Amino acid sequence: MYGLWKPRVLGAWKVPATGPVILAVNHSHNIDGPMVMGVAPRPAHFLIKKEAFVGPLGDFLTGIGQLKVDRAAADRTAITDALGVLAAGGVLGIFPEGTRGEGDFASLRAGLAYFAVRSGAPIVPVAVMGSSDRPGRLIKALPPLRSRVDVVFGDPFDAGDGSGRRTRRALDEATERIQKQLTGHLENARRLTGRRATLE
Repeated sequence: MYGLWKPRVLGAWKVPATGPVILAVNHSHNIDGPMVMGVAPRPAHFLIKKEAFVGPLGDFLTGIGQLKVDRAAADRTAITDALGVLAAGGVLGIFPEGTRGEGDFASLRAGLAYFAVRSGAPIVPVAVMGSSDRPGRLIKALPPLRSRVDVVFGDPFDAGDGSGRRTRRALDEATERIQKQLTGHLENARRLTGRRATLE
């Protein structure tokens, strides 16, 4: 990542040095996940759509500990693997919007709340900015080489209400708390980086 682009990393020290943690990353471009993997202060295991696990790339992703998930169904293997990462005190990376989009955390799926409430792991919001501003000249699907991409880590927070409840209502309430925190972090990241008000 540092060889191809110019990442500017802010707040990496906010990621807890030990113990389980969930990185909740906005997703507006394909390089957002690899960028966070490359600059995060701890190794991260991301839930990645199974369609990406093809050929040599699939072997590579598996080899570096990334987790395959079937987004079309309740993937029990992926859920078990993700909870295993957290139980072992590792870092789990999630794109809570479920798929690439505006990158503004507007529509969250319940998966992030489930992992946070079930494991008790704190969530660290991560905003990747600049990856989708404009296409590269050589490879249109990538940002311009040597362009600046900002990665802003936020303050860790707990999604649950402290009761330990895992009911549907508790997960819905946790999702609301998470959305508020992630949206607030994105606004703060825009101020810190001087990026414009909307992400393309």
